[in-house]
Order: sequence, then C-alpha cells, then structure tokens
Amino acid sequence: METENSINANLTEFQSKDYQLLINWIDSSELNYLWGGPQFEYPLTIKQLQQHYARDEALPFLFIRDDQPVGFIELYKVSETEYRLCRVFIHPAHRGKGYGAIMLELAIARAKHKYQSQVLSLGVFAHNRSAIACYEKLGFKTYEVVSGLRFFNGKHWDLIRMAQSLR
Repeated sequence: METENSINANLTEFQSKDYQLLINWIDSSELNYLWGGPQFEYPLTIKQLQQHYARDEALPFLFIRDDQPVGFIELYKVSETEYRLCRVFIHPAHRGKGYGAIMLELAIARAKHKYQSQVLSLGVFAHNRSAIACYEKLGFKTYEVVSGLRFFNGKHWDLIRMAQSLR
C-alpha cells in the first residue's frame, strides 16, 4: 500500500465544473443511496448538487491523486466545534489501494486545523464493512447503531454512527 508521502495526493475544492464528473461516478440507484442517503434522488442531477452545495455548512472536496480526481468527500459543519464526514467515495478503479484512508486523513487534518473542529462524526451503513474497517483504523468509535433507519429496495439498512475527538 502506498503512503501519503509516496504519492501526490490532496483535497481540492469541489466546484460546479466538477458536477458532471460526480454525476458520472454515481451510476446506480443503490450507489446513489449508499453515497448520499435520502439527501439525493437517482439519477443525481446538477440541480440537486447546486441546491445542496449552496449551503454554507456543506464543504465538498475532490480527492486528487497524481493530478487525477479519484474520490470525493464532504465536510459538513454541524456546529462551531463539530463537523461531519459525508458522502465519502473512491472511484471503483482506485479502490483497494489505500486511497480512502489517505483521503480521510486529509479531511480529518482539514477539519482539525482549518476549521478548528473538536469532534468529527459520520454515519455509515452497517453492511459497508470496508468503510467501517477504514474508519475504525483511523480512530473513529461507534457511539450508536440505529436499526432499520433507512429502507432501500425492500431492505432495511442499519446505520452506524461514529465519531472521534480531534482535541
């Protein structure tokens, strides 16, 4: 696995010119729900993205590796001291290479140092085992499991809420 120091990787502000890229990435109703929960309808549209990212609290980023966009992540301001990681996505062609952890480390550092967040939280569907393992490896702890919170394609999805202190 490559480390952050051995690759050229950073977060860059997600802009309207990037909307179509994200729309192309989110290419199924299940992926759309896994990525965005009930916030977005499939198919994802420019209008939905414009409306969501018009909110000052929503801070979206592209994850760039070697000058190519390979992922997406959002920091959402919950309060002056808490931010939430949302809509975490690594393009399938780039999974299994440790890029998710690198992207998350960059987002954690940004939340702590740029936005002075003291707590970083997230929600993840219980069947997304690889994401949960990655979050745990980075120090996130489960504080709540909500059974059957979401319903998709005839199945109830449990939601795991996790957080970590950035103090």
